[in-house]
Formats: sequence, structure tokens, C-alpha cells
Amino acid sequence: MHTRIKALRTAEGLTQQAFADRIGVKRNTVATYEMGRSTPSDSAITLICREFNVNEAWLRTGDGPMFKPKSRNEELFEFLNTAVEEDGIKARLLTVMARLSEDQWELLADMARKLAEEEKEKADPE
Repeated sequence: MHTRIKALRTAEGLTQQAFADRIGVKRNTVATYEMGRSTPSDSAITLICREFNVNEAWLRTGDGPMFKPKSRNEELFEFLNTAVEEDGIKARLLTVMARLSEDQWELLADMARKLAEEEKEKADPE
């Protein structure tokens, strides 16, 4: 498990201190986990999995993907949070989209369908 904890931490781009802060332990505790000198308790494993959306089977045994798949709503919420924190194109575009009427949304949906059809025709010409 110690190599997977380190793999998770590095995949998240976190220092041992930042990882420790996220799960409420001391940096030294994370270091002992990563060196294999100690094993996280079941409650610490549950916390790691919840905090980082980690597949518990992967963390415990290496089976399966590192991360649990996110639902569409989770992905959308995550995107919205990052967009709101910025003042870039994402935030500006979302502001404009929030003001669209139902007819304008239907127009966008129609344009997306036509674009998908064109892409399909390019990929699979008969």
C-alpha cells in the first residue's frame, strides 16, 4: 500500500505536508505510510478515499483504477468551481450561457447535432 499512497500523492501533485493537511495528519505520518513503516488505519483509508475520490480496492490491493469514476454532476460541479475561481474565458462563457433562453439552448443543441453529424461523415464516408 505504501507505494500506492505515494503514487496517489504525486498524481495529485502534492507535497507530503499538503497531503497530510488534506487528511488531517502530520507530515511524518504520511512519510511513514510511504516508506511502509506503518499502515493507515481503516478510518484513515476511508478518509483518503473520500478526500481524493480514490477507489478503495486500488488503495488496499492495487486492483482496479486509482480513482473512482465521477458522475456527470460531480464533473460539472468541479468544472463550475474552477471556472468561478477564475476570471477567464470559462467564467465569461458560463455567464453568457446562463442568460440564454430556451430557444437559444435549442439552437445550440441543433448546432451540436449538425456538427456531430458532419464529424461522423468525415470519419466514415460511404
